[in-house]
Amino acid sequence: MKRLFKNFRVLLPLAGIMLLNQLTFAQKSASPFSWPEGKKVAISLSFDDARESQVIVGTTLLDAYGVKATFFVVPSSVEKQLEGWKKAVASGHEIGNHSLTHPCTGNFSWSRDNALEDYTLKKMRANLQECNKQIEALLSVKAEVFAYPCGQKFVGSGTHTKSYVPLVADMFILGRGWKDEAPNDPLYGNFAQLTGMEMDGKNFDEILPLIKDASEKGLWLVLAGHEMGESGEQTTRLSMLRKLCEYAKDPANGIWIAPMGTVAKYIKNGK
Repeated sequence: MKRLFKNFRVLLPLAGIMLLNQLTFAQKSASPFSWPEGKKVAISLSFDDARESQVIVGTTLLDAYGVKATFFVVPSSVEKQLEGWKKAVASGHEIGNHSLTHPCTGNFSWSRDNALEDYTLKKMRANLQECNKQIEALLSVKAEVFAYPCGQKFVGSGTHTKSYVPLVADMFILGRGWKDEAPNDPLYGNFAQLTGMEMDGKNFDEILPLIKDASEKGLWLVLAGHEMGESGEQTTRLSMLRKLCEYAKDPANGIWIAPMGTVAKYIKNGK
């Protein structure tokens, strides 16, 4: 009995220490991430495909507010407005890789001759490497970030299907999805498949709840779009962007708005 009591006296403090460690870990896990200058939330604006409207009207609007975005480009589209893209780079916008040929599932008839089902990891690597090479030749920048065309992260079909997320993790500091359902948790998010929430076709009243929710939780909201104008398919409305920029630039709202690569590097250094 004395031996049992002695063991109990030894185990009791150990149990207390373990409980204290668990509580400390839980508190750390619940603590919000520390954004720069006490900001509550990070927002990144991102646009795909190097659509011409992005440098004809879009970057002019963003520059007027001092907001810099991430543009995931296809080199053949960059060539159509090359001077505009050079100006965008000079003004501080980030250029990312969106693949050389924009392969998506062959389930889309327009992508049947460039279907992901017909790709291998080796073929995809070559595609992304050539895209990087052409971006550097055209714009004198090295693409560090990537967005999955159509948000699809696979190659092959059936039992030969493979994820190319590990390939993106090897080649870039981040990979962004499309039409995702939530912002990114800076303490948990997978950088090779960060979420991107659609902003095409939405007005500011539809975007504001996403911002407020992310702000309350200290998250990183990545918004993704295509054309930049006032109407049309896959178009991020300039009127929405004006209100978003004004809201983000108001110090009272505690928003850090920056390109994806900038935010990713900050998180990686601060974790």
